[in-house]
Amino acid sequence: MSSTAKRPHLIINDIIIISIMAVLAGCGLIYEYLLSHYAGRILGSMESAIYSIIGIMIVSMGCGSFYARRFKDSYKTFAWLEVTVALLGATTVLIISALIGYSHELPQVLSEHYGIEVTVLFSEGLTSVLYKISMTLPYVFGFLLGFLIGMEIPLIARIREHYYEKHIEHNTGTIYGADYIGAGVGAALWVLLMLKLEINQAAAITASLNLVAGLVFILRFKSRITGFKKLIFAHVVLAFMIVVIFYFGGNWHDRMQNMLYQNEVVYQQHTEHQNLVFTEHFISQEKGSVIDFYINGNLQFSSMDEYIYHEMLVHPAFLVAARTEHVLVIGGGDGLALREILKWKPKSVTLVDLDKELLELFQTPEIYMPKSLAENISELTQQSLSHEVVTLINQDAFIYSKKLLKNNNRFDVIVVDLPDPSHPDLNKLYTQEFYKTLKELLMSDGVMVVQSNSPYHAKSVFVSIGKTLKSAGFNSVQQYQQNVPTFGQWGWSIALPKANSAKQKIKQSEHQLPQVQWVTKSLIDASFEFPVHFYRNYADIKINRLNSLNIYQYFQQAWSVEGGYSLD
Repeated sequence: MSSTAKRPHLIINDIIIISIMAVLAGCGLIYEYLLSHYAGRILGSMESAIYSIIGIMIVSMGCGSFYARRFKDSYKTFAWLEVTVALLGATTVLIISALIGYSHELPQVLSEHYGIEVTVLFSEGLTSVLYKISMTLPYVFGFLLGFLIGMEIPLIARIREHYYEKHIEHNTGTIYGADYIGAGVGAALWVLLMLKLEINQAAAITASLNLVAGLVFILRFKSRITGFKKLIFAHVVLAFMIVVIFYFGGNWHDRMQNMLYQNEVVYQQHTEHQNLVFTEHFISQEKGSVIDFYINGNLQFSSMDEYIYHEMLVHPAFLVAARTEHVLVIGGGDGLALREILKWKPKSVTLVDLDKELLELFQTPEIYMPKSLAENISELTQQSLSHEVVTLINQDAFIYSKKLLKNNNRFDVIVVDLPDPSHPDLNKLYTQEFYKTLKELLMSDGVMVVQSNSPYHAKSVFVSIGKTLKSAGFNSVQQYQQNVPTFGQWGWSIALPKANSAKQKIKQSEHQLPQVQWVTKSLIDASFEFPVHFYRNYADIKINRLNSLNIYQYFQQAWSVEGGYSLD
């Protein structure tokens, strides 16, 4: 056959193979984002986990590129490679969640079947060891998936040169061009579509694209591929698996994830930003049930004692405040701090929380939750999020606070009820820069209170928050603590623009506490006391700025590395 006759055939092959490369690049990037996003959630929504997964996958892709040279039959290898990538991409999240879930269940299973005391298993550290191993699984699967994806480009390059029957001068540039464009499309799909889907559905859709690309390849080049029937059979079986995972994977994943919680999971929802889980434990007819609420596996409150935390957060600041008419709440999307604030009968409350779906969930639980759970949540919140004086703002508080300042808004009291600084996105809300903005939003005789983590388990975090508030221009910053049984010893920081003692102002306050379950003025007064030498390392603890990540690093050290014991 002449080169002229062969040329249309080669052009069609080239269009197909370059298009396949672009599709696979998009799939590869989605797998990278999907696995890193999932790892961030199960490892505590830590950005360090996300960045680590991406880094590991990039390195493993390089290793895969080197390893691809060991395969002589590029066509057959590439065909089976796409089946394997699609299989692993579709099932990785389910496999990880199953292994992590069963690592928590295994000690109990061994105890029940072999008569080994659970206390013995725990004392030997079996659960701890299994948990640590299971927490490495996202990294292991990230490496495997990246390794396989990395083999694609070298194989495609060899295939192109094979059907052209010569060395192609711009082969690498063409393939990488398709790869970069495909990756860009994949990134857009992730942001616009995949993030809104249940994670197993996103994985199934991505795997189906992998599978279709592989099928197009083997149909186009079947004359060059041995084992064609086996490949077709594998594609059919995998297609069936992907459909099953798309429809049922989310339910399986939730069941396996439920093993991580001590009590029965009664409701679960994946929002754009986080994973929300409610568990319930029935106590008695008289006491009812205990509801625990988790975000990304971290306990946010327990109905058993949440009132201690929220009363200690709100009421000391309101006793100090000259007025309580206009209030700003940063975070607090569950409405429980708001419930306490409304007892002071403010004229307006502005609540700023990033997660719109979380706000909607707690504002109208009857729409989303089972009836009994919705009733319990409504009883806890007392429908505070729907109160006529409350304005809900679904925005990033760091950005929206500047907008409030630009609009000349001022507040008598600011309550900062944010999740702990477990990743850099939250760290910015614990910085000198953010606190300066909030200070400008505060009336000159106003007061601000900030939840400040544990003075016992994460002392450096606690002290750094106080120092950072002081560096932001607050003339008086005092810290206080109280034991919350489900959290342990917990702390807060109270800051005033003027040089007044919050503790002294509480003693002198003519305000009377509203109806409460726990706090008294005497209890609040005592909560400002700390053990001797508690602040002995005060000078060594750094303040937190946008470019420093100090509080984030202190948090990681205290809770992740040292197991929550940071008594320096």
